[in-house]
Amino acid sequence: MRLFSERGFRGTTTKEIAQAAGVSEAIIFRHFTTKDDLYTAIIDLKSCSGFGAVAPGKESSDPFIETMRGLVGEAMERRDDREVFRRVALAMMEHHQCDPQFLRLLLYSALEGHQLAQIFWDKNVRVLYEFLGGYIRERQREGAFREVDPFVVVRAFNGAVVHHSLNNILWEKDPARRIVNVPTEEAAREFTEILLRGIVTETGPRASSLRQSNAPSPRQGRQSKRTAAGNGRDASRVKKKKK
Repeated sequence: MRLFSERGFRGTTTKEIAQAAGVSEAIIFRHFTTKDDLYTAIIDLKSCSGFGAVAPGKESSDPFIETMRGLVGEAMERRDDREVFRRVALAMMEHHQCDPQFLRLLLYSALEGHQLAQIFWDKNVRVLYEFLGGYIRERQREGAFREVDPFVVVRAFNGAVVHHSLNNILWEKDPARRIVNVPTEEAAREFTEILLRGIVTETGPRASSLRQSNAPSPRQGRQSKRTAAGNGRDASRVKKKKK
């Protein structure tokens, strides 16, 4: 997993894998007929694990969904929107911190155009979209969230969380060099606040903050100035003619 996450499928040889594992290549091929079979097993393991293992004895055709329900099911039932998104954000970022290979494998499989990339996407990313998107639709029907494509909301939320993790994993490994150097709990809370303040239904005095401003835009302001200047020139010409 480490070699594939560091070098990709094409950049990793079975000889290197055997050396890193302290075994011969023959042992590798005894368990996996081809390098593709080994890569498939790794991708399948990563895809099924999701944010963590499912509780013992819990049967499900989709471990990822069961993990998500166990994580935020109670908060969803009591309609605690902040807790739903905060828990998901926190779980994602903690998972990325504990298992940076997960994101690297996902990126490599997509960049290399490997046939398993779509499976990886479907078992993780798409499932998250559908799970959170379904909750957002319910809250829209209840009037709590304004009308907006639920998947756009999930993309905005997921984008903030994943981008934060990618920065920490790929470019800002040293905390002292991080642009956003905040605890994971704080980041999860703030990302949630930013999201919800953008999609909740405003009522009362605060509703006016969402109305379109009467102030002219910069472009409208420039057009008004040109119009005024033109009117001024026309007026001057009329005065000269009168004289």
